[in-house]
Parts: sequence; C-alpha cells; structure tokens
Amino acid sequence: MIPISIVGAGPGALDLMTIRALERLKHAEVLVWADSLIPSQIAALAPEKCKRISSSSLTLEEIISLLIEEHRKGKKVVRLHDGDPCLYGALSEQICRLAEAGIDVEVVPGLSAYQATAATLNAELTIPGLVQTIVLSRAGGRTGIPEKERLENIASLGASLCLYLSARHIEKVEETLLKFYQADTPVIIGHRVSWEDQWLKVVPLKQMASTSKKQGLIRTTLYVISPALKQNRNRSKLYEPKHSHLFRSSSKES
Repeated sequence: MIPISIVGAGPGALDLMTIRALERLKHAEVLVWADSLIPSQIAALAPEKCKRISSSSLTLEEIISLLIEEHRKGKKVVRLHDGDPCLYGALSEQICRLAEAGIDVEVVPGLSAYQATAATLNAELTIPGLVQTIVLSRAGGRTGIPEKERLENIASLGASLCLYLSARHIEKVEETLLKFYQADTPVIIGHRVSWEDQWLKVVPLKQMASTSKKQGLIRTTLYVISPALKQNRNRSKLYEPKHSHLFRSSSKES
C-alpha cells in the first residue's frame, strides 16, 4: 500500500508550498489538517471529493486512529502540517505509532516561518564576521525544554535566534535575552507570516514584550532576534577577488 504522506504546508501563502507538497495535496483522498494553523485556501486545493478532517480539536490518539482507519481502506491519506513537519509538529510521535501499526510514512518538508519572515524583509541571518549560526528554539512552557537548552544557554551564543511558540511568555523571554543581547538589537515580530492578514514589525529588543502585548499576540507568532538585522557592510570572503576555490582562481594583486 502507498504510505501516508505527512506534508508541510509552508508558512501560509499558497505560492510558498513546495511542488511536491502541492502534488500530494491535489491527489489526496483523505486530508487530516491542522485547520487552526493553516489557511483554508490551502485545504481547498485538495480534490472536491476529498474527505477533509480538521485536527485542531483532536488528540494525537484520535488523529492516529483516523489515519490508520482511512489508510486501511486503501485511501491516499495526507496529514497536513503548518510550516515544516520536522519542527514542533509531533512528527516522531506520529511516525512511531504508525510504524507500530505496520504503516509506512513519507515526510514532505515545508518552508518554515523563520525563512519566510527573513525573506519578507530582505534580511540575511548569517553575516560574515558577525553571526554565522541560526538557532531555532522556543521558550519553556507547559511542555518544558531540556535543561541544557534553557534560553539562558542558547542566548549566550549571541546567534540569530528564532523563537517559536513563545508569545505567551514574552515578558520573561525579553528579560532573559537582555542579559545577552544589546537592548537595541533588532527583533522581527511576525504574526501569521505570509498569510493575507500577516503582521510584521521590527523593534529593538527592549520593546519586544510591550509591542507584543499591545498587539495582543498569543499564538502563531515568531520572533527573530539577531545582530545580523542591523545594517552593515561585512562581506563574504568567498566572493573576494583574492579568494580562490575549486571553481575560481584568485585575482593577482596589482
């Protein structure tokens, strides 16, 4: 039997879906989708006769039961996630339970919100000589985080930091980050990035919490904190005339 497809829908815009994701969606016979996190226009891309099941009110056990039931009927089943299923999507839990039922899975990656957010503002998150690391993480909430990944530890790197699922804890987040980043470090606040009603704003770190509270942000929000967002003229050595590599000889000094 064909595997169940766990598909990343991307951040929200139809034209930011991958070709593979679109192909799986257009041939779906059963669609189990995160309706609270994915625009309805994306679910509408499935065939008219496709059975659509909203997952926002379901437990993981109920979702797995539905996937198994529909798959055993010989249906082409698509489990549609927002963004990329490999990030905060309970992917491992679903795959393990489906494997226990003898069902194969294919995972179709999707563009993540941090990429769409940076691209919308023409921003590069890795600037030579300034920052070369991107950290994707979240604030500790009810699910908690490993002790070694506490915000204090990852913030101490001074890297480009992308925080998901953190709007409800933003005051504590700001307090912690100010210990490691300058108060004027730019922060992109992105709500429903690439949706028709997206809201994006760049503020200094010291205004991150107050801006979030004023806007009433509690979910579907991403924070990108990075020194790379400051205007600078640092250039990559890869493209310097004097730098040689496999495909180019260095220019001689005059």
